[in-house]
Parts: sequence; C-alpha cells; structure tokens
Amino acid sequence: MENKKKVAFYTLGCKLNFSETSTIARDFQNEGFERVDFEEIADIYVINTCSVTDNADKQFKQIVKKAMKLNDKAFVAAVGCYAQLKPEELAAIDGVDLVLGATEKFKITDYINDLSKNDMGEVHSCEIEEADFYVGSYSIGDRTRAFLKVQDGCDYKCTYCTIPLARGISRSDALENVLKNAKEISEQGIKEIVLTGVNIGDYGKGEFGNKKHEHTFLDLVKALDEVEGIERLRISSIEPNLLKNETIEFVSQSRTFVPHFHIPLQSGSNDILKKMKRRYLREVYTERVAKIREVMPHACIGVDVIVGFPGETDEHFLETYHFLNDLDISYLHVFTYSERDNTEAVDMDGVVPMNVRSKRSKMLRGLSVKKRRAFYESQIGTNRTVLFESENKEGYIHGFTENYVKVKTPWNPELVNTLHEINLTKIDEDGSVRMEFLNVEA
Repeated sequence: MENKKKVAFYTLGCKLNFSETSTIARDFQNEGFERVDFEEIADIYVINTCSVTDNADKQFKQIVKKAMKLNDKAFVAAVGCYAQLKPEELAAIDGVDLVLGATEKFKITDYINDLSKNDMGEVHSCEIEEADFYVGSYSIGDRTRAFLKVQDGCDYKCTYCTIPLARGISRSDALENVLKNAKEISEQGIKEIVLTGVNIGDYGKGEFGNKKHEHTFLDLVKALDEVEGIERLRISSIEPNLLKNETIEFVSQSRTFVPHFHIPLQSGSNDILKKMKRRYLREVYTERVAKIREVMPHACIGVDVIVGFPGETDEHFLETYHFLNDLDISYLHVFTYSERDNTEAVDMDGVVPMNVRSKRSKMLRGLSVKKRRAFYESQIGTNRTVLFESENKEGYIHGFTENYVKVKTPWNPELVNTLHEINLTKIDEDGSVRMEFLNVEA
C-alpha cells in the first residue's frame, strides 16, 4: 500500500478564508491525501493568503520559511486574496511553487500532479472579472463552531479596500445549498454556525452576479432558523446599511440566532466616511445600535474601525473616539490604515504619519478594553447559556455565552462542545467571567 502524501494548511485573514481552507482540505482528503498540522512534516503546504493588511503580506514570507524549514523539498502553494492581487510577487518568493488566483483555488488538486520543486513559482491567475461563479464552503475542525460561507465578492467601492479586486463581484449561494450545508454541519454534532461572506447583508445576488435577488438576507435568516439540529446561529460582520430593522427584530425572537452583531463603522466622522465611500453616515449607525438595544438590551455589539485614513486630522479622530465612547457598544476591532496598491485612497493627500496612526490605534484599543469590561459588568448576575470550547488552557475550559461573554470554569473534558445554563458571577483577572452552573443534577 503506497504511503499517502501529506498536506498541511495555513490560513491568514478572515473567517471566510477559514471556511474555504476547510473545503479545499476536504477536496485533498477525497483525493487520497492525508491532512496533517502545519507544524508537521508534509509533502505539500497550502497557504491561504489575505490582502487586507500589510502585516498579512509580511506573515506570508515567514510562513513559507517555516514550511521550508520543516521540509525543504515540500511543494508550497499559495491561494487566496493576495495570490490574486500580486501573483508574480508571491511566485518570486523563495520556496513557492504554485500560485492560484480567485477562480483556480478550488481546483488546486488538478494542478498538483508533479510535486517537484520549481525554480520559480508557477502562476495560474485569472482576470478578476472571470470570478463570477460561486463555490460554497464551510469549515469544520474546531468542533464547537463552524463557519458557513453564504456569499462572496463585493460590489462596494470603498476607497481603501482591495477585496473587490481580489474576490470579484458580489454573488451568493443558492438558498437550498446553504440549507444543505447547514444540515451537513449539524449532522456532525456541531452546535454553532457562524454565517460568513465578504458582504453577507448583500445576500441574494445570483450565482453569476446577476442582480436579481431571488432571496434576501432576511429570507436566508428565517430559513436557517428552521434547520433541525442547529443550536446556535451567529451573523458575522454585516454592513450597517444592510442590517435592516426586520432582521434585528427577527433575531430578537428567533429560535437559534444569538444576540450578537458585528457591524463595521470604520470612522465616526462623516467627512471621513464620505472619503472612504462608505454607504451610510454615522447617524444610520446610531439608529442601528439604538434598534438593537431596544429589542435586545443584553446584545453584544462589535465594531470595526480604521485609524489613520488619509486626511484624518486630530479633530476627525477625536470625533470617532467620542462617537464610540458615547455609543452603547461592547468591543472594537481596530485596524491601522495601510496603503494598498490599486485603491483610490493610496493617491489621496493628507497621509497620516505612522507614529500618529499607532498612537490613535492604541487609544481605541484602550477604549475597547474599557467597553468590553463595562459590557461584561452589565452581565454579572444574569443567567445565560454557554457553549464550551475544546481546549484546556492552564486548567480551565472556556466558552462563550450566546451574547459573546467569554466565561471560564475548571477544566472538565466532558464539558467540551456542550451547552449549559449558567449564572455569571464575577470578572476574573484575565478578563474572562467566572460562572456557576444552574440546574446541576445532584
């Protein structure tokens, strides 16, 4: 019996990338490859790249080095957003053998016939206009939750963003296919599904990007709420202009959707939002938060924000800072603006010096800590449901409540991937929350 070839994967970037890596990995396994951890010696290393920040570009080189250190004869393939945007650049990196663009990445096993090393990476990339078909995917691996892709690409023209160049036009999975994938996930005993995509609120644009909306995001949410066997559904990131009141109201009464929203803001200054070509002003954002708080006072609300965008003066930044400080939100994801080729913003005046960008970023990260603490404090004494994760961290098992409070209790392997009614008792030094079980059988 011939030894199985081993393949290992490394994913940079977003939840969508994780769901796609998982799907590509299953294709390899179906072709007879054995999947191993990236830290192990493998015959093939596949790196799913990201183009959102500078850092993800730099990380790529380090990951290739790491793979080469493990096995200098291994075949290294790069897929994903950065591979679409800068294929030649990746192909020139020492050790890289194959670079696949947006349409090719799901056919990777067709390209891997000969595993001998190349002097120069071979590139198969497409014009992004060709990325007009949809490939459904979902991630399974972390046993407690799965990322289910429902949409890909984006028609928005935000001036800082390369994602439309890397992923193409907005297109969606057929509703019946999403439901089929959701059922498959639930049959594996997974308790929580996180919906993911590039711009999931835009769900409904047809497979080939035709603009006919067969179903809306609200239709999707309602249909998923009825899938048997799923305990929890979580909406990942959704644009404020696409998060409609009907969806918020439905989530507040739904069987499985949890009270947790992650809504990109990017700036609290209308001047900067206009320069970014975002499709809303801060007033819309305030309305969304108020609506969520009205129907789900205990909901967790996360916010994406970018600091140091060209033309962001101290006044603009303080406008953002005070706007967020006054808003009843739960935590921030802070991104430091980084210049990306072929975006409008790269040619804008008013470049913010790097040291100013990092100072602003630090201020908002400090605000995030304060916001999360205040949110956790507001939850002490309440009863919630927790889903426990699978890791033993220094003698404790962690989990998340439906409204995304991180809790901990002494390690017990029987708790892994189980749901329990609990009472939140106090905040621990590490920032997570201690808990007591309710209805414990004596």
